[in-house]
Amino acid sequence: MKINIIKNYNFIDFSKKIILLTSHRRENWGKPLENICKAVLEIANTFKDIEIVFPVHLNPNVRNIVFKYLNDKNNIHLIEPLEYPDLVWLMSKSYLILTDFGGIQEEAPSLGKPVLVLRNVTKRTEIIEAGCGKLVGTNKENIVKDVVKLLTDKEEYQKMSKAINHYGDGTASKKIVKILKDIFSS
Repeated sequence: MKINIIKNYNFIDFSKKIILLTSHRRENWGKPLENICKAVLEIANTFKDIEIVFPVHLNPNVRNIVFKYLNDKNNIHLIEPLEYPDLVWLMSKSYLILTDFGGIQEEAPSLGKPVLVLRNVTKRTEIIEAGCGKLVGTNKENIVKDVVKLLTDKEEYQKMSKAINHYGDGTASKKIVKILKDIFSS
């Protein structure tokens, strides 16, 4: 599987810092998504040592705005929505993640990836409390400020990427197997 993924995404320069961006929430349609796109454009123009990868949701309310602002930019890759294994693989290769998607907010910390949440509120408060995620909303200046901080401040990046993940430590299956072995060997 990994070989196919690499072959499919060989247009991404993985020697650079990868920023994975997802945004599709209804509350971000319109002006909020425009603000997100303007922030991403500013970041892409400022930092030439990054690649921004944006799997663009199929909804025209998302696609029309995203393609209007971000199409045909050298270090911004607008791609079709990803299958789950590809998304997880790309998260693992990313330096940081910008998202309004709840599932990614839960999964990225398990991969040690800081998450900037493109919402004004989140139901995934655990990542905010743990310090592996930060609520930045859709204000252009806030997004730019927090992305720049993570790209330039190694201490801040390390603090967010090493924060304790409240969704688990990735060893649940091993623990379950041990419990089952203990039960059945008694």
